[in-house]
Amino acid sequence: MKLIIAYIQPEKLPAVKQSLYDNEVFKMSVTNALGCGQQKGYHESYRGVDIEVNLLKKLRIEIAVNEDFVERTIKGIIDGARTGNIGDGKIFVLDLPECIRIRTGETGSDAIG
Repeated sequence: MKLIIAYIQPEKLPAVKQSLYDNEVFKMSVTNALGCGQQKGYHESYRGVDIEVNLLKKLRIEIAVNEDFVERTIKGIIDGARTGNIGDGKIFVLDLPECIRIRTGETGSDAIG
């Protein structure tokens, strides 16, 4: 079992979701996040005051998958999120030692579904 965490541009969420659906990945959690990497933020002026914005809006997607879905999940995220520009995001793949479905008490691969 693996936990896949991806940070993407907010406007790419519909494309990523569709790409994941096309790859038969239907379960995910999505949360708002702030962060910066190579983009390093930007400057803007608000009422004549120069403001440095260095934490940019991102979306964090978390998907727990069984081993046979890892590659197709990664492919789906990349296909939906890639523009070729700085700031497209990152994907992290972590080992997931245990998963428990609260409703039924199932554990392991059965709990992920």
